Amino acid sequence: MLFGAPFGVPFGPIPPLVGLFDTYPIGTRLRIGMDSSFWVGNFGGLQDGVALLTNAQLFSNIGNRVDCIRPVVRIPIRNITFVSQ
Repeated sequence: MLFGAPFGVPFGPIPPLVGLFDTYPIGTRLRIGMDSSFWVGNFGGLQDGVALLTNAQLFSNIGNRVDCIRPVVRIPIRNITFVSQ
């Protein structure tokens, strides 16, 4: 084993949450939840362990806007609690 990766594979296993994004085409309007808030924006893809949203806005769990619209948001996949359309 070289540096913890079996058979010389340079990357680790894919997190199970990545499968949540399989059915969403680029540009789909999504809500991505985290512990105490959620983002609403257009799905921009997955890259380096993060989900990308474009034109996204952050909301608290009770539905209040927390921040203004951002052109691109990078959400670590390990922090995601739900994904909905």
